[in-house]
Amino acid sequence: MPEYIIAFNDEWVAEHTMEQLIHKRDTSMAVTKEMKDAGVFVYGNGGIDASTAICSVELGDDGEPVFTDGPYVETKEHLGGFFVIDVPDDETARYWAGKMAVALDWPQEIHRFPGPPRIEE
Repeated sequence: MPEYIIAFNDEWVAEHTMEQLIHKRDTSMAVTKEMKDAGVFVYGNGGIDASTAICSVELGDDGEPVFTDGPYVETKEHLGGFFVIDVPDDETARYWAGKMAVALDWPQEIHRFPGPPRIEE
């Protein structure tokens, strides 16, 4: 089955009180439990924003990695959280993303992982 990532951008989310965040945690964990019970949950995590960035890394001219403070991205947008699910089709991925959007009251994006590259023999 294909894997999908359901993710939200931290910049899409307004400031919340601690009480609101606790409520969102509880509602999203209920959907996560449903995903686990349905056998579609692969992995998820959240709380990612500019404050959690460690560094940027790129290939240096000498072929070695170069680490710098960062990240230095072209945009102010940051991944806020995500779930990876393993479901049979786009419609099922939409179902789970819809449940998470309702639980969190935050917009969600769905991306289908293309799978491993095919090697022609």
